[in-house]
Amino acid sequence: MALGLGVTEPETACDDENCPFHGELSVRGGTLVGEVASTDMDKTVVVEREYDVFVPKYDRYMKRRSRVPAHAPPCMDLAVGDTVRIAETRPLSKTKSHAVVEVTDRGDA
Repeated sequence: MALGLGVTEPETACDDENCPFHGELSVRGGTLVGEVASTDMDKTVVVEREYDVFVPKYDRYMKRRSRVPAHAPPCMDLAVGDTVRIAETRPLSKTKSHAVVEVTDRGDA
């Protein structure tokens, strides 16, 4: 068990300084669960989560989407469609302040 989140450490080690397991990056704050929408960037994935918002005028719910860029450590093998858990960290870049800590479900593989 690592990080105090109840997640297990990946089997393969990496030398990334921004890895929450093998580097110096600490996680804090909240966690989110979502699906990997893009892996096109280097060491970054875009995690998309869908949620419902109540619209009082129509007395119904509508779906909304949120896309969060997150750091993908090299020790985790991620693909589009995987369901992952991301944790909040210090700001790593202009838009990136989360890191992937667990793969909960593999997508199409």
